[in-house]
Amino acid sequence: MKLGFIGTGVMGNSLVKHLLDDKHEVSIYTRTAKKAENLVEAGAMLVDSPQQVAGNSEVIFTMVGYPSDVEQVYFGQQGLLANAKKGTVLVDMTTSQPKLAQRIFEAATEKGLHALDAPVSGGDIGARNGVLSIMIGGEKDIYKQISHILNLFGENIVFQGPAGAGQHTKMCNQINIASNMIGVCESLIYAEKAGLDPERVLRSISSGAAGSWSLSNLAPKMINEDFRPGFYIKHFIKDMKIAADEAENWGLDLPGLRLSLAMFEKVAAEGHEDNGTQTLIKYYRS
Repeated sequence: MKLGFIGTGVMGNSLVKHLLDDKHEVSIYTRTAKKAENLVEAGAMLVDSPQQVAGNSEVIFTMVGYPSDVEQVYFGQQGLLANAKKGTVLVDMTTSQPKLAQRIFEAATEKGLHALDAPVSGGDIGARNGVLSIMIGGEKDIYKQISHILNLFGENIVFQGPAGAGQHTKMCNQINIASNMIGVCESLIYAEKAGLDPERVLRSISSGAAGSWSLSNLAPKMINEDFRPGFYIKHFIKDMKIAADEAENWGLDLPGLRLSLAMFEKVAAEGHEDNGTQTLIKYYRS
């Protein structure tokens, strides 16, 4: 198929590789061309605007940083909605606002296009290995139509409901991770204070009732002081703020989310916003 992909950052780069490995023709757009050099070498076609991606593609995936970036890519004269051919499927994999996903869906429907919100979980490791969890909102028939492509990206792909449902599900995911990350950090700090070998402790607790993705994948990085981003702190803060805003609109009090957000904001303010989320351990070590 002729596919488009906008946003070739930490995760998007790996997803484009999966498309190329499956022999699709892929047009890509990214604001930092240097980040896409490896993809061009592998056969992707780098273009100069979302408008050009729209002209070349039957299905277009977007994975950018913030809701404002999503707005810029989809709306306006150079955006996907104004330039995609009738029948094109637009799939936003950015973690973004549910209400923005609904706006995109409505605007796409008016123009004879199809839109899905399809945020993911699994970080750089999941993207690289093609084992992401993908949460789908939109029309079920359209999801089924492109499921063979989504299967290249993930293993746990669940249709959640109408437009915005994928984003709401991702908020549930991020709320869960937010409090869990506090527990991971505090267990490691406790182990250190008790004079235990943290790596040996992980061998005991990561496969028991305390087990989690964060404990298995991020705690070892905390121990080794590897703070390279698989998922940026600044993007996690963005996600938690979206979830907090939605909860506030409903009059829902989520103290665990509020505490985690405040802790990550403190670490970000200390100059770590471009580090990975495992850098939260520095909150306890500062």
